[in-house]
Amino acid sequence: MTATWEKTGTNEGVLKFSIPQEEIQQGLTIAFNKVKGKINVPGFRKGKVTRQVFNRMFGEEALYEDALNAVLPKAYDQAVSEAGIEPVAQPKIDVESMEKGQDWTIKAEVTVKPEVKLGDYKNLTVAKQDREVTDADVEERLNQKRNQLAELVVVEEAAKEGDTVVIDFEGFKEGVAFDGGKGENYALELGSGSFIPGFEDQLVGAKAGDEVEVNVTFPEEYQAQDLAGQPAVFKVKVHEVKVKELPELDDEFAKDADEEVETLDELKAKIREELTSSKLAAAEEAVHDAALRQAVENAEIVELPHVMVHDEVHRAMDEFLNNMQRQGISPEMYYQLTNTTEADLHKQFEQDAELRVKTNLVIEAVVKAEGLEATEAELEKEVADLAETYNMPVEQVKRLLTTDMLAHDITMKKAIDLITTSAVEA
Repeated sequence: MTATWEKTGTNEGVLKFSIPQEEIQQGLTIAFNKVKGKINVPGFRKGKVTRQVFNRMFGEEALYEDALNAVLPKAYDQAVSEAGIEPVAQPKIDVESMEKGQDWTIKAEVTVKPEVKLGDYKNLTVAKQDREVTDADVEERLNQKRNQLAELVVVEEAAKEGDTVVIDFEGFKEGVAFDGGKGENYALELGSGSFIPGFEDQLVGAKAGDEVEVNVTFPEEYQAQDLAGQPAVFKVKVHEVKVKELPELDDEFAKDADEEVETLDELKAKIREELTSSKLAAAEEAVHDAALRQAVENAEIVELPHVMVHDEVHRAMDEFLNNMQRQGISPEMYYQLTNTTEADLHKQFEQDAELRVKTNLVIEAVVKAEGLEATEAELEKEVADLAETYNMPVEQVKRLLTTDMLAHDITMKKAIDLITTSAVEA
């Protein structure tokens, strides 16, 4: 086979190649065996007509389309390999010649992976991360636990921020009650931001038995389009005002907050240990993300094929919806619960898709530049790890994932490690 590649754009070009007679004849045999059982020819039982008789009655050309479909995938793959290109989408195929007795010539319009010019990606300088846990951090976590164990006590005094009011409410737009704007005996913590901006502020100072008219304007991005950006009035009846009664910071509180400790000192020590662990993890993640982001910013990619971004959006959407499905939430149910559409989800994932594609391209370029490879031992370990993670037999993992796929994942991880572990904080 002789394949030629001619660029027509930054990431587009035309791949021309031929399919030799030997492969064409194999394709014609496959095509003939496919159709012979579907035709009736006088003097032959169904499916028993000979190739010679078929050609005389229908012409060999009747088999060309099916024959091409049979041999084209392999021929295209061989041409891609010979031309040394990396397609990122299905090609647009045009048959230039299918003369009988001659090699067939094919033209394919192909979008290829863009060229990446790497900048600095090793020994990058990133912002220094805070890993220290202070006494104030421990006190803050203690106070969070106190709030979680706090009791709400009914009081006769006026409500202030942080208090909880038990209310009935009904919303009106231009004097008409609207759907979804009514609630009874609703416990609302003032200052929590649970309701429309401005709603909670207007209940500060209210007492049990008060009736309050709350005037608000719905946010422009509010999910109900008929209310978005519109003024509304809520008629609110206050039934109760409750204040938080925090437990004393003593050993009894410690045991209530964490059954694994006996004293307040033990609780503080455990909190410090947990905070230290989480801060270390957060710091490492921040360094990791900053180094990768900098490596991508230092690289040059002239133009990113739209199809790669489009495919990344749909890959991310499929992964997200599959995770929802595993939790028993179908796509239809998700859209209904969140009052969104497939287009909304597409737009959401579109925001970071370009960066994810660029990041993958840069990591792949580092793999190539560093000559990173996966050893047999690493491949076996990857299979074993995947089998354990997904509770699958090792042989099943091997059937689902090719060696090339596994090697790609391993070398990508190696490249990421190279970029991130060499980064210096300053």
